[in-house]
Amino acid sequence: MLTGNDFDLMVAEALDSLPKNFGEKLENVSVEVKDWPTREDLSSVGITSPGTSLFGLYRGVPRTKRDNYSAALPDKIIIFSGPLVSYFGSDKNILKEKIRDTLLHEIGHHFGMSEEEIRKRLKWYEENVVPAINHFKNNPKTSQHAYPC
Repeated sequence: MLTGNDFDLMVAEALDSLPKNFGEKLENVSVEVKDWPTREDLSSVGITSPGTSLFGLYRGVPRTKRDNYSAALPDKIIIFSGPLVSYFGSDKNILKEKIRDTLLHEIGHHFGMSEEEIRKRLKWYEENVVPAINHFKNNPKTSQHAYPC
């Protein structure tokens, strides 16, 4: 049975898995876990129909729209555990993957990307990077010749 602490740990692992230079650019951003989105959360992104869910939410001013942001409260990235566990909780590996996807999606908004841009880049990642990673995991001898990161 998945606990709240397990989920929080998965979110922390997703944050830790970000490339160092990418994570360093997340200035003045907090990442929080909440159980479920509120009606206000849903309506803030245009979700009005029942049965539609929200896995994450970015609240703040995207970096591309900032002038002077030094004294501002932190932006927030909220990851909603309830919907993610409901949809993907039967498989911890898939749940971890979806938590990371959600985190990357919300970080995309922090960097000023639109929904369409984020979806396009995540699709490219799934089609190009994930197969390469899986290839190296499944073929350890091949990975000996990979370039260091």
